Amino acid sequence: MGMLKEFKDFAVRGNVIDMAVGIIIGGAFGKIVSSMVNDIIMPPIGMALGNVDFADLKVVLREAVAADEAAGIKALPAVSINYGMFINTTLDFIIVAFCIFMMIRTINKLKREAPAPAPGPATTKECPQCCSTIPIKASRCPNCTSQV
Repeated sequence: MGMLKEFKDFAVRGNVIDMAVGIIIGGAFGKIVSSMVNDIIMPPIGMALGNVDFADLKVVLREAVAADEAAGIKALPAVSINYGMFINTTLDFIIVAFCIFMMIRTINKLKREAPAPAPGPATTKECPQCCSTIPIKASRCPNCTSQV
């Protein structure tokens, strides 16, 4: 039972729950950003570049082969390098990274500086004759030997 209790303590610790919430919100935020890139940003850019749909941009390395059972040929899918999807995904990443940067920057500005620690009890005092610093319990100044 010791391991089960230890796991329960780990699972309900604040850091683990905060991390789980962050991952869930991050996943949803990623979907929003992907939709913004694919549905809002890329269509006008594609239109400006001559009605190009970036999702369809690719270099075909091998065309698809249709199945021909009489000749014993199996169907083979096309092989292509989808650089348009790579552009969309890169833009997704840049937007997410910028949003996280702005969020962290805002959080850092909102953080208040920790107040300076309160000074502790004095451990030294100044000699009235020679103005040197001496221990607070001293009855004579070690520099000028005057009574303090």
